[in-house]
Amino acid sequence: MSMISRWWRRNRVALLFLSPWLLGLLTLSLIPMMASLFLSFTNYDLFQSPDWVGLKNYINLFTHDTRYIKALQVTFFYVLLGVPLQLILALALAMFLNRGLAGLEFFRGIFYIPSLLGPSVAIALLWRKVFGSDGLFNQLVSNFGIEPRSWIGDPDTALLTLILLHVWQFGSPMVIFLAGLKQIPKDYYEAASIDGAGRIGSFFRITLPLLTPILFFNLVMQMINAFQAFTSAFIVGGNGGVLDSTLFYTLYLFISGFNNFQMGYASAMAWILFVIIGTFTALFFLSSKKWVHYET
Repeated sequence: MSMISRWWRRNRVALLFLSPWLLGLLTLSLIPMMASLFLSFTNYDLFQSPDWVGLKNYINLFTHDTRYIKALQVTFFYVLLGVPLQLILALALAMFLNRGLAGLEFFRGIFYIPSLLGPSVAIALLWRKVFGSDGLFNQLVSNFGIEPRSWIGDPDTALLTLILLHVWQFGSPMVIFLAGLKQIPKDYYEAASIDGAGRIGSFFRITLPLLTPILFFNLVMQMINAFQAFTSAFIVGGNGGVLDSTLFYTLYLFISGFNNFQMGYASAMAWILFVIIGTFTALFFLSSKKWVHYET
């Protein structure tokens, strides 16, 4: 009996159970990805056969398309500011909830609601209403003498409102941080207290080092999600907002592919985004050896 036959006899039952997933992986992921990679080297408008153009789409993106450069700038600003602020808020609230409050399950559920609701069209519409010219936010700031305006329609503040929306949806990383905090033995804090360490010292010497694996996971996941943000920009900013102030990468990809019917061009953008996310993820994994501490 050949080695292949023996391998098949040992694994055929497992492969049978895995076949739905393998079929989905092949038909819904791998084949579309390979088709997209091929189309990224073509000029394709959905109505005619793809016309091979080589690297023209990739070259045009970085040399002739100013909106693409703007989309990169907006997206990087959104990620680099929104993700850290969201994680800081999530960790702060997780530490607050970990203090043994009565009704912990209630508060945990309340804080998690924004993550359950978004990203969604309803929340984006609500956000546009709140920060519109006649929205609730203007009513609030008017009490402090700030002149009302459309925060969504102002190119100087439109992106900041979307970053605030991203930060507000902190529920998922908060719950993960809370689970990590509950795994830290209280004996560590008691020993630190005996040694004279205060709350700040205990945080930087015990809590934060032991939470670095959780922080690493949340950082990678939220970074990936932020790079792929679409719904809020599409609903709130429409076609990119005033002066393309909310032209997210995925929004411009959508406009290129489904509004302008430049599917080859959009495919090239998709693969560049894939490389960007993969590069950031790889850098996080490489750097994790220096700052992520796993308890042994």
